[in-house]
Amino acid sequence: MVFAGIDVGSLTAECVLIDGDEVVSTSRQHVQPNPVDSATAVLDEALCGAGLERAVVRRAVATGYGRERLCEVGLADEHVSEISCHGHGVFAMRPTVRTVVDIGGQDAKVIRVDEHGELQQFAMNDKCAAGTGHFLELMSRTLDVELGALGALALCSRHAAEMSSRCSIFVETEVIHDLQRGVSREDVAAGICKALAERVSALARRVHPEKELAMTGGVAKNLAVRREL
Repeated sequence: MVFAGIDVGSLTAECVLIDGDEVVSTSRQHVQPNPVDSATAVLDEALCGAGLERAVVRRAVATGYGRERLCEVGLADEHVSEISCHGHGVFAMRPTVRTVVDIGGQDAKVIRVDEHGELQQFAMNDKCAAGTGHFLELMSRTLDVELGALGALALCSRHAAEMSSRCSIFVETEVIHDLQRGVSREDVAAGICKALAERVSALARRVHPEKELAMTGGVAKNLAVRREL
């Protein structure tokens, strides 16, 4: 029996097809303006990748920003908050984890779960771009470096540049000023990653994090942010 999980986030949409404990197929795309179009695209792509048709999907569950809309149009049978999904998902993969740090495109969340994987407490930053993946996107454009290469560039730094501002717009001004002063791109990149990690660390302290800790979300791929955290 094939089940589908569909996540329509702020920047990307994903779909995973599972049969029992086996992942049958996955798909990821940039979101479209309409969450239904995004969900349809990633679901069809995942099905195509596995050589399957929609009729074989026994049940579909939606999460992310567009989750309620997917149920309204019949693409999903139920919806679950992304906070619960991150907690349950990480716990299923590593039951010793008690704290989950999720840094996505438009928000950051720190989630604490109990020994059963159930949500105990969470804190969320969704009011400001600073501390999110969008912050790294903005800064990588300012540095003229690919987003995926930002972390590796930062790891080459010998002395991270200090970012005094807590606003992404003002940090961009600081980045430009540092570059004009001759600060290396490596040191500026390290300062950017450190600034984001500091914001997320402050968020984490609100939920009294416990070991072990895991990261999810696109920013988990940034090695420099992971090191700073």
